[in-house]
Amino acid sequence: MAKKSKKVTQAEEPLEKQLWKAADKLRKNIDAAEYKHVVLGLIFLKYISDAFEELYAKLKALETEGADPEDRDEYKAENVFFVPSAARWSSLVSKAKQPEIGKFVDNAMDAIERENPSLKGVLPKVYARQNLDPTSLGELIDLVGNIALGDTKARSADVLGHVFEYFLGEFALAEGKKGGQFYTPRSVVELLVEMLEPYQGRVFDPCCGSGGMFVQSEKFVAEHQGKVNDISIYGQESNQTTWRLCKMNLAIRGIDSSQVKWNNEGSFLNDAHRDLKADYVIANPPFNDSDWSGDLLRKDGRWQYGVPPVGNANYAWIQHFLYHLAPNGKAAIVMHCSAASNKGVVESTIRKEIVNSGLIDCIVALPTQLFTNTTLPVHIWILNRSNKKKTSDILMIDAYNLGKMKESTLRILDTLDITNISNAYHRWKNNDNYSDQPGFCKSVTVKEIESKSFIISPNRYVEKLKKIRTKSFQEEINDKLDNTINQIPSILNFINNHHLNANTFKIDILRQFDAKFDRSKWEAVELSEIIDQTISGNWGNDEPKKDNIPVFVIRGTDLPNIPIFNLRKTPKRYIHKNKVAKLRLKENDIVIEMSGGSKDQPTGRCALITSELLHYYQMPVMCSNFCKVIRVKPDKVDPIWFYFYWNQSYLDGITTKYENQPSGIKNFQLDEYLDSEMILLPPADVMERYTNLLKSLFQFNNRIAFINNNIATIIQKSFENLYFDFDDN
Repeated sequence: MAKKSKKVTQAEEPLEKQLWKAADKLRKNIDAAEYKHVVLGLIFLKYISDAFEELYAKLKALETEGADPEDRDEYKAENVFFVPSAARWSSLVSKAKQPEIGKFVDNAMDAIERENPSLKGVLPKVYARQNLDPTSLGELIDLVGNIALGDTKARSADVLGHVFEYFLGEFALAEGKKGGQFYTPRSVVELLVEMLEPYQGRVFDPCCGSGGMFVQSEKFVAEHQGKVNDISIYGQESNQTTWRLCKMNLAIRGIDSSQVKWNNEGSFLNDAHRDLKADYVIANPPFNDSDWSGDLLRKDGRWQYGVPPVGNANYAWIQHFLYHLAPNGKAAIVMHCSAASNKGVVESTIRKEIVNSGLIDCIVALPTQLFTNTTLPVHIWILNRSNKKKTSDILMIDAYNLGKMKESTLRILDTLDITNISNAYHRWKNNDNYSDQPGFCKSVTVKEIESKSFIISPNRYVEKLKKIRTKSFQEEINDKLDNTINQIPSILNFINNHHLNANTFKIDILRQFDAKFDRSKWEAVELSEIIDQTISGNWGNDEPKKDNIPVFVIRGTDLPNIPIFNLRKTPKRYIHKNKVAKLRLKENDIVIEMSGGSKDQPTGRCALITSELLHYYQMPVMCSNFCKVIRVKPDKVDPIWFYFYWNQSYLDGITTKYENQPSGIKNFQLDEYLDSEMILLPPADVMERYTNLLKSLFQFNNRIAFINNNIATIIQKSFENLYFDFDDN
């Protein structure tokens, strides 16, 4: 049954995700920055070949009426790229298994560029390189060849365009910081466009990356029943390889990119659209760029509100955008959060001039981890040259708490987030039933901004929400106070019984353990012989279902924190009550981590479940499906002895011998370990004596950690109650 379920899940997986996994598997050791040109170039080639083949077939059928399927002008008239015979997809597929396939693809790219001047210098010729295995390339051609197979030109373009866009995002994620140089996350682009609403006119992005802003702008027009031809796009990009990606991305969408220019000097030194006055500017410029040649541009005419500092281009970009806006133009730009609050004299002065000129409609504070090139929060600035706007106010939106995590390090804004932010802005802008919302948005006067030294960070203005708690302060800490008080006598007893306040404790420890032990009577036993059972974990559900009850689920990352009770992040999940009855953890269970989580993290970490730990959670506790529980036979071995043995084996690296790493994540082979390794067991009286000695120290440490956690919580809750207002209703 389990295998069947897995197949269903894979079948339901989106096409683009399946394709990405397959393509990534063929990447092998090629760097993602290089491999993206290989994959995206093939997707583009498939698109133009599909479009060509469809029109070719129509012209072929009309040959008797004078149509010529080899006439270049026929394709130009229909805005279709002409593809020479040897460069057509069918030709490449027929040669995909040949060792020279890389050379054939490079030649195809050259031939297409020769026939289509608008593609000159755009297509990648990287397929004959030695680090690209011909067999893998052939498989990649087969993979791409199945995208949109049999679809019409329009459907094929839509599917291939969607796949192209998805792959751009995945490559940006794979490249990390460098990915941010060519890709703005899709959810951020959607938000910019929804706020800007570019229905008609000239759309300009002077740092256009791979063209996502243009693609989304045209989507917006189409989705709102507008005419795509009512907008024209203008762009500039200083990185030639990124410009090539942009040209392909736009071509695959049928968007005219003739005004998307490349020069390596960039928009500041060599403005490719010097005389352009755009109706809309939409951009995500490089953050805090110190290498922008500011020393060469001190007298530039674009600096109408102050000369930007040489060491930071943020206000150079902002003024560049304003310079290129038409008299009624608007801009939606991404800007590093420091631009709104930097107290430097130069930047503060420029910011003051821009605010006093009534050019800012809105500032949106976005959450962290939206971008691959920075984990810091960023802002969206809506700039407006229109005289119709209400110049006295600026709308501050604090969206810091919105979004959801897509990956462990990447957040996205969902449709509801985008709608809430854009609707708040449009209601404010149109005086349409707008009202300030505590914790989210506030309309602020210039006078208020002036009182805060022209700092325009939304968190300085948006009213903080009152904290909500389900229990009163007293109820929250009563249990912690009682736990602390109840544990103190047992700790004092231990201190007195073991003479911790005298040298006796030191003498006793040395006397018991600083000795030569006779292990001749100790028995070497296979681990499998002393194991009563191993129990798998369960991850459960996000939300309760029928007969589910709440449980805390311990993950591998929680195990090092168990001894110090640093467990606030242990997730609460919902699991069927019958499963909980079978799988819930008990005192003296040993939890083993089965998956390392990353290629560098070893597996096999362990934790002992204590009565204090179970009391700490105050509801059933289970382990996740990435852990397993070991229960030993108590007549064979004391669980504490086994825990000390396992922890020592982990520290000595013995458990790491039983790891495998099939997909970059280490997995611990528990059954193999238990069948292969031995444990030394002393005679019962010796085991009992030394286990009790170590157990008393272990319990003492556990109780101190438990009290420490309770006191830390009391301190934190007390300060929180002092510092914040609460909505206790």
